[in-house]
Amino acid sequence: MSAPKPRRPVVGIIGNSHNLNDRYPVQASGTINAEAVAQAAGCLPLIIPSDPRYVSVEELMALCDGFLLTGGRPNVHPSEYGEAETPAHGDFDRCRDAITLPLIRACVDRGQPFLGICRGFQELNVAMGGSLHAEIRDLPGRMNHRMPPDGSLEEQFALRHVVRFTEGGVFHRLMGAQEVMTNTLHGQGIARTGSRIVIDGVAPDGTPEAIYVEGAAGFTLSVQWHPEWNAVGDPVSRPLFAAFGAAVAEWAAR
Repeated sequence: MSAPKPRRPVVGIIGNSHNLNDRYPVQASGTINAEAVAQAAGCLPLIIPSDPRYVSVEELMALCDGFLLTGGRPNVHPSEYGEAETPAHGDFDRCRDAITLPLIRACVDRGQPFLGICRGFQELNVAMGGSLHAEIRDLPGRMNHRMPPDGSLEEQFALRHVVRFTEGGVFHRLMGAQEVMTNTLHGQGIARTGSRIVIDGVAPDGTPEAIYVEGAAGFTLSVQWHPEWNAVGDPVSRPLFAAFGAAVAEWAAR
């Protein structure tokens, strides 16, 4: 018999709740998230139902070596950063809030790696005590960062604007470039920066696009754009997922 293959490090992919065909409740994640984790990070993707009725933070941290905090249509509820709900805040997923926010804080404390994308980027800022603008395109001088409503997936995820990193910073060193093109697709953005959150990359309009937690023992890099799209072929996505995968593998080896 051939020897069994070594176990790949496990990355828990935070799922999103929605209704299939407008009536059948599901917990799901885009296939491109699993592809990025498996092919670009070299890890085993495991989709997690983000609902405290089914899972706990403690169980997830014991089961998974790292986490991918995915994008999602619902936004973090503004009560999580001390503000009242308004129509501009959009839809919410309070169950996801109840899992991801304490999960992020626990991972930061423990040094367990995670990569935040879009909503995951916003969750990191809120989990660390920061706040969000309800709709950044309504702010003076800001661009519309939202996904175009029409077109093919290739057109919707097309590269749209530059992100400029802090010279000599974490993202600059990782990417080997101070400016990169990204497919930023989001409606909300950082208002008040959370404790220990370092803004390491911004869009031309000043919108924060790349952050991490200062002094964290583990991998905490998070971005507003969508590196899971074409993660293997994109020169910006590939090093980000490769670095994340290496951090997850290091954690698993402990």
